[in-house]
Amino acid sequence: MSAASIASPDKRVEHAPVAGRRALMNPYLAGFALGLVLLATFLIMGRGLGATAGYGSLLAAAFGAIAPDWTAANPALRGYFADPPATNWTLYLLIGAFVGALASSLLAKRAQWRIERGPNVSIRLRLLFAFSGGLLAAIGAKLAKGCTSGQALTGGSQLNAGSWVFMLSVFAGGYLLAYFVRRLWR
Repeated sequence: MSAASIASPDKRVEHAPVAGRRALMNPYLAGFALGLVLLATFLIMGRGLGATAGYGSLLAAAFGAIAPDWTAANPALRGYFADPPATNWTLYLLIGAFVGALASSLLAKRAQWRIERGPNVSIRLRLLFAFSGGLLAAIGAKLAKGCTSGQALTGGSQLNAGSWVFMLSVFAGGYLLAYFVRRLWR
């Protein structure tokens, strides 16, 4: 796909057929492996998986470079600001997730620049939806004191009632929203 087709809202993305593709890993085996990774993080780091702290550490470092006194006094950032981002192990988790996703897409020969969207939505609208959804997820992660991986994986594995309510709400909200946006994908 050319850069021009990404920039132009009138071009449609061509989707490769998925039917003939074989998954590189059985999804049940991948889930079991993820459970082992979660167990290892409890045993090695003393806490579960979650990505919000890595982003918080980077944000605190950025604001700290501009306004260190304000950042040190900010209740949402001061805990992250006390230590440099390089000491926050969840930052390395984020980097590893990116590298792992890139390696997976390269191995499966799916690595390419594209914007996936339905035939009834422009690229600009798709990007607006993606940005809005990401912003809402970030706000929700801050309000819930954890991202979906932290809430679902770590909290769910500890049978935390709040985490189970959170995940059930995520799935219910996704199903309800899908009703209203499904026409954009057909």
